[in-house]
Amino acid sequence: MNQEKIGKFIAQQRKLKELTQEELAIKLGITKNAVSKWERGLCLMDMSLLKPLSEILGVNINDILAGEKIKEKDIEKRSEENIIKLTELVNLKSMKYGIIGMALFSIILIFISAFKNIPAANIVSLLCAYNCVTFLSRYKIRKDKTDLFTGIMFLMGVFCNTIAFILL
Repeated sequence: MNQEKIGKFIAQQRKLKELTQEELAIKLGITKNAVSKWERGLCLMDMSLLKPLSEILGVNINDILAGEKIKEKDIEKRSEENIIKLTELVNLKSMKYGIIGMALFSIILIFISAFKNIPAANIVSLLCAYNCVTFLSRYKIRKDKTDLFTGIMFLMGVFCNTIAFILL
């Protein structure tokens, strides 16, 4: 989903309804800063706000998700695209929480290994394996080459640790 395009569309529709950011925010029960962030393309709204936002702006949800008014003949195709993109967005958010959880788990493991004399290589291998899977999964969704590169680098870490474990 193109956050900037969606943000510009929301701003355009809000202005057509002669609403300020603050007035729109009040109608939605949120802060004007949240509306400002949407319109600048910094983030997307909580998905629970899509329906009330569409009603206030007088557009349908698909128009908001597409960042433009969709022609009648394209509605079915664009609706499916929007659902797929929305699903991908939800997957990425859940990955974000997984990464945060793994970071906390890593810190705990490091402290435990320090007190229990567990070799650091075992922990490094575990962390590399998890991060490899996370970044390669993210690459599958976003097609961002940085995610692919990072995933491959973590995979190399797992491979090197496995070789070291076998040989030593």
